[in-house]
This record gives sequence, structure tokens and C-alpha cells, in this order.
Amino acid sequence: MLKDITIGQYFPGESPIHRLDPRMKIVLTTAYIMMLFLAVNPLGLAVGILFLVFAYGISKIPAAMIVKSIKPVLPIILFTSILNMFFIDGQILVKWWVFKITLQGLTTAIVMSIRIVCLIAGTSLMTYTTSPIALTDGIERLCSPLKRFKLPVHELAMMMTIALRFIPTLVEETDKIISAQKARGADLESGGLMQRARALIPILIPLFVSAFRRADELAMAMTCRCYRGGEGRTRMKQLKIQLRDINSAVFVGLCLVAVIAINLYAPVVFTMR
Repeated sequence: MLKDITIGQYFPGESPIHRLDPRMKIVLTTAYIMMLFLAVNPLGLAVGILFLVFAYGISKIPAAMIVKSIKPVLPIILFTSILNMFFIDGQILVKWWVFKITLQGLTTAIVMSIRIVCLIAGTSLMTYTTSPIALTDGIERLCSPLKRFKLPVHELAMMMTIALRFIPTLVEETDKIISAQKARGADLESGGLMQRARALIPILIPLFVSAFRRADELAMAMTCRCYRGGEGRTRMKQLKIQLRDINSAVFVGLCLVAVIAINLYAPVVFTMR
């Protein structure tokens, strides 16, 4: 399961989405999230799904990566879907003892599951196609107006990007520690809840030690390279909005307008929950 976590990973490439300005990718990802949650009927939701399929197609990210990004949250999706099916009132489809499945609950469960899957896949596409350095620059440039309020925008953007970048590293480290503990005879899967919780202590302690060690090494490396924060800092690659960025913004904007138009002229089938 740990190997399936792909949050924060970057896959180099030369696709049109890879070459987009990181600021534009952040804005377009936000617009896509709005698109998903504004849809109140299947046709509007289909626009969001088709857009996601098209984006992954031109980015040349393997379909297996989509499955890997969704697999860790499948238990949460399943649990919330079951709750929606059984506890939302409406037209009863199936009834057994005190449990009942309603049409409205089933519709809500399906729509919510599709939204979550598309949400995870859409946001993962941004990290798949954007390097940590470019993502830091994009976040900093978008938040630059906040500098007027004396907020350390560069430092905040750097911390967010480092945290995102270290997720795959810590996941890999956790997997190595678990394998090492199992090789030493540790039983991590049997017993009750408290016994399993105690079995995690030999994993958490080395993980914390490793995380602090990596943080110290990273701080030392940044100090050796004369890193002193964002004040007076220059960039080798300047971010510039190009024609492909404008075309992408127009395309996403048209999709968003299409979803809103569908909401206005098509009947409401489900609502956001």
C-alpha cells in the first residue's frame, strides 16, 4: 500500500502540460476543482471527466499512476459511500431490517465517489508534471501580493514545496523500516488494536529520527549554498506567460462556462453534499 502513494512525485517530460507556466497550472487546477463541484447533473460531471481524460492523454502520464494515486483513498471513498447510501432519506430501493438504500443516497454516493476520484487525479496531475522548484516559484509569484502584509511568502512557498517533495521520500523510508522490522521477526499484523498500535512504535521512532536527520542535512546543504531566504534572490529561469498558457486558460474557461450553462439549462439531478 505504501508503494502506491504517489503524492508529490514528479515525472519529467516534454508534453504541453509539462511546459505550461506553473502559475497557470495552479490556477487551472483550482478552476478544475470548481468545475467538479459546480456540476449538478451527469452531463456537467461528464465534462469534468472528459477534460481529465484529455489532460492525462496529452501529458503522457501512464494510466497506472492514476490508479496508484487513487488506491490509498479507496477505503475512505467506500466508507463514505456506504454512509451516504444508508443514511440519506428518499425513495427506498432496498430495505432490510433497519437498513435501507434510497435512490437519492445511491446517487449521492456515486457522484461523491466520482468527484473525489477526479479531484485526486486532477490535483495529482499538477505535481506529476511540475518540478518542485517550478512549483515553489509558481506559489511564490501567485502569493506575492501578500508581501505587502509582511508575510514571508517565499519561506511559506518553500516549506510547502519541501513538505510535498518529502512525502515520497518518507513513504519509501517507512517501507524500508517495516521490511527491516519484519526481517527481525516483528509481528505488525496480528493481535488487537492496542497490540498493533504498540507494534508501530519500532517503526515510528526510526522514522522520526530519519526525518530529523534528512531535515538537518537539507538545512546544511542550503546553508552551504548560501541560501538566505527570498530577499534579493534571483532566478535563472524567469516565469513568463506564453501563448500556450493563454490557450489552456481559454480552454479550461470554456469548459467551466459549459458546466455552468448545463446547470442553468439542464435539470438538477443531484446537489453538492
